Amino acid sequence: MKVVFVDSGGFFAHLVSEDPLHTRAKELFAQAERESWRLVTTNAVVYETHALLTNRTREGREAGLRFVEHIERGFCEIVRVTQDAEAAAISILRDHQDKTYSFCDALSFVVMERLGVVEAIAFDRHFREYGRFTVL
Repeated sequence: MKVVFVDSGGFFAHLVSEDPLHTRAKELFAQAERESWRLVTTNAVVYETHALLTNRTREGREAGLRFVEHIERGFCEIVRVTQDAEAAAISILRDHQDKTYSFCDALSFVVMERLGVVEAIAFDRHFREYGRFTVL
């Protein structure tokens, strides 16, 4: 079974029809369903996505709530970030001070590496810049 990490940009583009990458995101999530991909993300990405939907969409809190309810129903497997993963993410931030990775990005990189996940539904440049993953 193909395992794919989902970043907040992927969720946001899928859920917000005005997003320029909405069509691409819809195609990827439809393919994931057709081909029974195992989708994974972190609790940090869930928090970030909820904040984006709540603060950057017309529907605001309603959009954020719908998203977390969708997650609650098991749409995607949630990996809980550990203190050890946080420490590893901080190391990534220290080692890549020439990049603008967020802490959430670095946590995602750590979790993907530890799970052996090499593909991501992610639309920000950081996953490409990090150089260890294929962005779908």
